[in-house]
Amino acid sequence: MYEVLDDTAAQVILAIESGDSIRRVAQHLHTPYETVRQAVNRLEDAGYVHYDDGLSVVSERVRDAAREFVAASAGVSPPSIEEAYVIPQFSGRPYAFTRIDAVYVWTQGGYQVGRDPDDYPLFLAVHEQDVDAWETFFDSFDLPTAFERQSRDELDGPLQIVLEPRPSLDITHIEGYPVISRAETIEYMRENYAQFQSALAMLDRMYEDLDLGVTYRETERAQT
Repeated sequence: MYEVLDDTAAQVILAIESGDSIRRVAQHLHTPYETVRQAVNRLEDAGYVHYDDGLSVVSERVRDAAREFVAASAGVSPPSIEEAYVIPQFSGRPYAFTRIDAVYVWTQGGYQVGRDPDDYPLFLAVHEQDVDAWETFFDSFDLPTAFERQSRDELDGPLQIVLEPRPSLDITHIEGYPVISRAETIEYMRENYAQFQSALAMLDRMYEDLDLGVTYRETERAQT
């Protein structure tokens, strides 16, 4: 099997949910449609994926092999920030981006704060009962996990995963990203108003059904 796999093909296998279209898988992976289509064709020819009113993977053994391949690849070449946003879906467990990442997702990448490429935590809400499994999963990718953001001095690399255990998850999907609800995201932003005032104003402009009553101008920021 491994002669058929490259990073893209392995990620396609892991991203497929039964019944998915190629376009849906491309959206999951944030990868161009044509790149995914070519990978699907190779996997179909090899007998690892089939299409019958939607894509499906032929067996869990194929998924396991793809997961091993992707993890081994991450051990050789550490994941990029973009890849780190995709990796959680390979676990097969539910999760939702939260805190800063919820703001990032709901503003469709328009607002980013408190992070740079050399110190980049990702914030994930997960089920309480899945915490051990998540820690094991991210360890296979050499990605450190914690329940609060760690100091960059304590880490070997720029990426870290901050887990937020919850008894239940309310998940919305925005452009392929699972994220906490918009209402909860706005509540978090209001609790940290000084940090997210401009993001609240951005959301107010983006979503017609909102009326947050927030205005923000860069000149206001310069004067504070």
